[in-house]
Amino acid sequence: MDLEAKLGSALADKIGKVKVLILDVDGVLTDGRIVISDDGQETKCFNVRDGHGLKMIRRAGVEVMFLTGRKSRVVEHRARELGVERVYQGALDKLAVLQEILNSTGLSPGHVAYMGDDIVDLPVLRRAGFSVTVSDAHEDVLKAVDLVTKNPGGRGAVREVCEIILKVQGKWEGLMERYRA
Repeated sequence: MDLEAKLGSALADKIGKVKVLILDVDGVLTDGRIVISDDGQETKCFNVRDGHGLKMIRRAGVEVMFLTGRKSRVVEHRARELGVERVYQGALDKLAVLQEILNSTGLSPGHVAYMGDDIVDLPVLRRAGFSVTVSDAHEDVLKAVDLVTKNPGGRGAVREVCEIILKVQGKWEGLMERYRA
């Protein structure tokens, strides 16, 4: 069975329209844990495969943005490493930030994929054209989204979504050429 048949045509249509992938950070790009050292330095663990998935999806023309309620220099470093230029931190009203993004880019909500994991993400998940969450998300989020990943946050869920978008949009095979010898 091909991916589009597995997802269903309505969901595949939503995914086909995605031009920007907006990600929450804690619980999506990470497993949600925050390590704080004695001197107050914050550390987060990111999955290298998720990072590569983000590089691939950017290479295919889908813009990536981070939208998080917390502020962290670690997130700035990770974004710079991945070439993610739009990073919104300290977003207490994520829906207002989404509206700013839509206004500044001229995109419609139907062009947006949003990946969040907790109840603060629900307003954006409901507005985005394609909503997705991680397998270990809050139960209310699991019920509200178009797709739940097989993988938990920080453990390959973002890569999973990147591959789904790339495959549905017909961009996967072209990207894979560079890895075939």
